[in-house]
Amino acid sequence: MSPKTHKNISRVGIIGRKNLEGRSSYIKSVIAFLHGQGMEVKYDNRVAECIQDERNHMTVKGMMKEMDMVITLGGDGTLLKAVREVDKANQPVVLGVHLGTLGFLTEVRDHDNLMPVIKKVLKNKYYVDDRALLRVTVYRNNQKYKTFLALNDAVINQGNFARLIELSIKIDQRKMIDFKADGVIVATPTGSTGHSLSAGGPIIHPKLEAFILTPICPSTLSNRPIAIPNNRQLNIKIRTERRFEDNDIGLTMDGQIIVPLKYGDEIKIRRSARNIRLIRMSNKKYYKTLRDKLGWGE
Repeated sequence: MSPKTHKNISRVGIIGRKNLEGRSSYIKSVIAFLHGQGMEVKYDNRVAECIQDERNHMTVKGMMKEMDMVITLGGDGTLLKAVREVDKANQPVVLGVHLGTLGFLTEVRDHDNLMPVIKKVLKNKYYVDDRALLRVTVYRNNQKYKTFLALNDAVINQGNFARLIELSIKIDQRKMIDFKADGVIVATPTGSTGHSLSAGGPIIHPKLEAFILTPICPSTLSNRPIAIPNNRQLNIKIRTERRFEDNDIGLTMDGQIIVPLKYGDEIKIRRSARNIRLIRMSNKKYYKTLRDKLGWGE
């Protein structure tokens, strides 16, 4: 984590989860507190709807481009919503407030503690936890089709039909492996504790410069997860043709964005030049988080 030298914060954005029912008074108190600290405050459509005030509405993309700090109210999914819009020129610090179920990435679990945390942040008493992002680009007919950012992982898997997918993977344009499986996961160290872990992949500390390539139920026992340097580019080509109407293959980013894939599509994955800058109040909580939220070692 970077040392406690940060730019001044004067503009704050708030991003809310889908269901904020019953949170209106709380959110209004947070906004009033920020105004009392001299902050300019903007919020997304979900927050605007909850507090019934559109005057300071701003898109998530606009917040990530213009704000100094962004507060997410929800769980990891709400924070991941912000990640997709990280701006190259302006990268605000992000404070995740846990209002969801697991909250592995969020920093403030008890919303009653949010105001004291914000006070510390505005006094520069916090750490910045820079997390690497994946840049995932789909090529179709040798033309760039779509590009996405992902903090946790990019997953290629079968849709509604239980057949193996045939995949061909290159690393820096050199053949790595051809194999058949239910799919494959490319995860960052941040995402190593998610879908990849469930599929048998290792836990990777977020400070390590690596990607994890994890096959999903491969057809051969020897096809095991592998960690590779994150300064490499992965090229994954779809070798399976669609045989039935509902026989879809999909690419999913962070469990939120889904892109249907076709035979011959090529997915190029590399580390993005952008990071997500998470606010931490301590730089010694990673293993505690593993124990408390994943039951690691128990």
